[in-house]
Amino acid sequence: MLVDFKDLSPESRIWIYQCSRSFSGDEIIEVRSAVAEFLKQWTAHGQDLNAGFEIRYNRFIVIGLDQTKALASGCSIDASVHFIQALEKKYQVDLLDKMNVSYKQGEYIAYKNLKDFKVMAKNRAVSKNTVVFNNLVATKQEYEESWEVPASESWHARLM
Repeated sequence: MLVDFKDLSPESRIWIYQCSRSFSGDEIIEVRSAVAEFLKQWTAHGQDLNAGFEIRYNRFIVIGLDQTKALASGCSIDASVHFIQALEKKYQVDLLDKMNVSYKQGEYIAYKNLKDFKVMAKNRAVSKNTVVFNNLVATKQEYEESWEVPASESWHARLM
């Protein structure tokens, strides 16, 4: 069941899919519609899942699941991964590779593979103050408090 993302509890489970490029305006409309349709029918063992989403910076698909009524099962998580893979194929983007880093350069969102980001850190092209996106957050509360943070406050700090 699709619910408004802002109405999800702070304990809701979060999955963040960062895109290898920004979606265009037309693509955002299509992606919003596709995600909404997927979440409307998303179930675990026949039970509706209360889930919501938001798309940030035309680049991050954030799905939240309120697990107080029903938990995600292996099959329901597989279904969500297959859905994201279908988006990857349709838009020819990468959404599932966790070995990439997104960070802010002014108002621009940059996207680098981890190896290149490490080199940039070594060369001081990025610093502990560089705002990064910690896509490893697990709950809505962590997402709201610790997703968009200076590298020094994220797992990225070990690269600096």
